[in-house]
Amino acid sequence: MENITVIIMLLFGVAFLSLLSKKYNFPVPIVLVLCGVTISIIPGLPVVALSPEVVFVIFLPPLLYHAAWHTSWSDFKQTIRPITLAAVGLVLFTTVSVAVAAHYLIADISWPLAFLLGAIVSPPDAVSATAITKGLGLHPRLIAILEGESLLNDASGLVAYKYALAAITAGNFVLWQAGLNFFIMSTLGIAIGLVVGYIMNFIHKKFVYDDAIEATLTLLTPFASYLIAEHFECSGVLAVVTTGLFLSARSGTIFTHESRMVTNTIWRVLANILNGLIFILIGLQLRQIVSGIGDYSGISLFIWGASVSVVVVVVRFLWIVPATLLPRFLSKKIRLKEEFDYRNMIIFGWSGMRGVVSMAAALALPLTINGDEAFPLRNLIIYLVFCVILSTLVIQGLTLPWVIKKLKIERYSILAQEYQIRNAIVSETISHIEDNFSLLNDDLLHNIKSKYEVKFNRLQKTELPANFFGKGKIMGGEIFNDFTKLQIDLLNVERTKLETMHKSGSVNEEIFRKIEKELDLEETRLWMEMYEE
Repeated sequence: MENITVIIMLLFGVAFLSLLSKKYNFPVPIVLVLCGVTISIIPGLPVVALSPEVVFVIFLPPLLYHAAWHTSWSDFKQTIRPITLAAVGLVLFTTVSVAVAAHYLIADISWPLAFLLGAIVSPPDAVSATAITKGLGLHPRLIAILEGESLLNDASGLVAYKYALAAITAGNFVLWQAGLNFFIMSTLGIAIGLVVGYIMNFIHKKFVYDDAIEATLTLLTPFASYLIAEHFECSGVLAVVTTGLFLSARSGTIFTHESRMVTNTIWRVLANILNGLIFILIGLQLRQIVSGIGDYSGISLFIWGASVSVVVVVVRFLWIVPATLLPRFLSKKIRLKEEFDYRNMIIFGWSGMRGVVSMAAALALPLTINGDEAFPLRNLIIYLVFCVILSTLVIQGLTLPWVIKKLKIERYSILAQEYQIRNAIVSETISHIEDNFSLLNDDLLHNIKSKYEVKFNRLQKTELPANFFGKGKIMGGEIFNDFTKLQIDLLNVERTKLETMHKSGSVNEEIFRKIEKELDLEETRLWMEMYEE
């Protein structure tokens, strides 16, 4: 009970710091990893550890599903080549490179342990990549590659992780069998993910009419997909990602507007809690982990942690140059279709932040092997993984805006695209009204047409901003204009009157909640008209 109280209080602290990071535009993943360091040095806190067997089940399915849900399937398909090269080739290259460096740098680390360390730190983190690159004005194609890579590379990294564990526990490893099993596990994992996605799509469409039940099913779906795939010894990670991409692409037809609002809110809360919780857990264990590697000198530990981190960063650059240039050299179609800017290679190379997935994999290392023998160098491996996460998140994450500025990359704005989309929707709606509603009552026709004509006229007065860099919020090109502000002010007047009547007891609770919800939905719609980069 005491441990639960400590964790809840620490979660309050992490939530407060995350709130400040949002207010002052500081990346939340960096706040979390620094919180982990801070927690580890607070005296008197208990050591809290989850069972390694349940770490993956608790953390990976919901976090990966949440990331997949917010990934565009269209963008994913268009960038599948660079995503695959990074998610498979780069992960395996990083695994091998880190293994070689760790084996020859640290005498106690055997080849299987070295490959295990490499597999854990090889995949960049989807949550970290999205959070840190958000608002930097990067090109959508680059963002799509970073997010897609961070989704798929977890699968290849964790498959390598499992084989390295098998080599340690069973003492055998056959390369060609591992390659064949990787292909089979990945294919079956994708197939199971599609089957689960299809079944849940059918259930949502045919049987579910309540937003709370829909939200509940959405929360359970990633766990079902992961556990089914793992039961059949397939890639649970790929199954979850596949299910998330499948259902996300169909969310517009299977969810009502109410269930979408409820579900999105719940998932944001859950993702924040899980991300905070895993770094709290590592913080509560870090003191014990450090004490468990007390036989090594502080200088050696620092050199090892720094060296592994440098290898992780450098091999990403070594890979990205041939992986980008070679396909362009071999294919004229690629050269004609895809724009090339060497600066994007630098940004991609500097965006390989590690995060919650690597941390979960480290915490999931078994405590013992063969029943009673302690897992070799478990504390040292966890320490090295944390060093990589800390250095990549803090150093790369904090300096990424500076790197973009030094490269003089123009800030990419999607406001012009938003304007075109809104304009097309409003124009099509007005045409539909004119073509199909001509027989309506004149007053009704005038009122409904006036609503969309007002929207159309506001769009025509929108000042679209030129691309720029480093000026924070866009000042003068927002679609959110004075008319929208006036509507929100009037909604606040309605809400104040409603709340006054409610406090006086002159409004029935059911009526109050219904009108309050209507006002909330309308205000949500109005606020969505403002797009902040």
